Amino acid sequence: MSDFIGTKLTMNLGERSYDIIVKRGSLENLYQFARLDRRVAVVTDSGVPAQYAQMVADQCKDATIITVPQGEASKSFKILETVLRQMLDFGMGRGDLVVAVGGGVVGDLAGFAASIYMRGIDFINCPTTTLSMIDSSIGGKTAVDLGDTKNIVGAFWQPKLVIVDPDTLSTLPRRHFINGLAEAVKAGLLADPELFSIFEKEDVDDRIGEIICRSLRFKKSIVEQDETEQGMRKALNFGHTIGHAIESSAGGRLLHGECVALGMLPMCAPALRPRLIRVLRKCGLPTEIETTREALLPYLRHDKKGQGAAVTAVEVDEPGSFRFTTMMPEEILHRLEGVLL
Repeated sequence: MSDFIGTKLTMNLGERSYDIIVKRGSLENLYQFARLDRRVAVVTDSGVPAQYAQMVADQCKDATIITVPQGEASKSFKILETVLRQMLDFGMGRGDLVVAVGGGVVGDLAGFAASIYMRGIDFINCPTTTLSMIDSSIGGKTAVDLGDTKNIVGAFWQPKLVIVDPDTLSTLPRRHFINGLAEAVKAGLLADPELFSIFEKEDVDDRIGEIICRSLRFKKSIVEQDETEQGMRKALNFGHTIGHAIESSAGGRLLHGECVALGMLPMCAPALRPRLIRVLRKCGLPTEIETTREALLPYLRHDKKGQGAAVTAVEVDEPGSFRFTTMMPEEILHRLEGVLL
C-alpha cells in the first residue's frame, strides 16, 4: 500500500467536526483516539470477522457486542428494533457510545440507531470494507430501507470519529473488495482526474491506500460545503439514481458498488464511456445488465432525490467536469436502454 497510510483528515463542520484516521493497526488502538470509559455498544454483522468487534470491545470499560445478520436485509425496521432493544437492555444512557464495525450496512444501521436512541447519542464508525472506507463511513448519512426502497428512512447524524484500518481489508472477499472501488472511480470522474488516471494506468491493489485517501478527501470537501444535501452534495449521487433502481430490482444478486458502476455508464458522455468501460472491466466490475424498463421504473419513481415526478441526475462529460440535470424517470430509462439493456 502507498505512503498515504498514516493520514489524519478532519471533517470541518463546526461543532460537529471530527477526525478521520487512516492508519494500519488503528482499530486495535481505538482507545488512543476515543473515550471508551463508558457503556459501548459495538454493532457488527455475521459476515465481519468476529475478532474485529471483539478487538474494540476489549478496549472498553463496559461493552456489549450486537451482531446482526449479514446483508442489506438487516437495514430494516425489524433489525433496527432488535438493536435498540439490546442497547436499552444494556442500560445505555445519553452519555454512552455506539461503535459500528463493518461495512456500509452496519454503519447505516448503527448510525441511525445512535441518532434516534434517547434523541441521539455518540457514534463512531470503523469501516472494514473498501466501499465503506471510501464512501459511506463519512458524511453522516444513516438510514434503513422501507421494503425494497433503499435508504428512504434515516437521518443526518455525524460520527464523532472515523477509524479506517486498511489491515481489515486482508479478510475481505475479493468481490467485496472490488465492489468498493466503484465509489472511488466515481470520485475520480466527478472531481479528481489524477485518481481516475490511477485506475486507467496503474495497479489498483498497489495504490489502494492513496485511492482511499483521495476518495475521502473528495467526499470530505463536498460534505463540508453541503452537509445535508441541499445542493453540491447531490453530486455524490452520480451513478446512484439508476444504480439504486438496479440494486432494488436485482433482489440481492448484485452488490451496491456493482450497481453504481452500471449506473454511471449511461450518465457519462459518449466519448467518456469507452474509457470508463475499460476501467470497470480492469477492476472486475460489471458493464452489462439484463433487466427491463418495467422492472426499474417503479424504483426510479420512488427515488428520494426526486422533485415531484422528475429526478435530479448527475452527468459527467470528462473526468473532473460534471453537471446536474433534471430528468423524468422515462428519460433516464431511455438512456439506460441505449447503453446497457
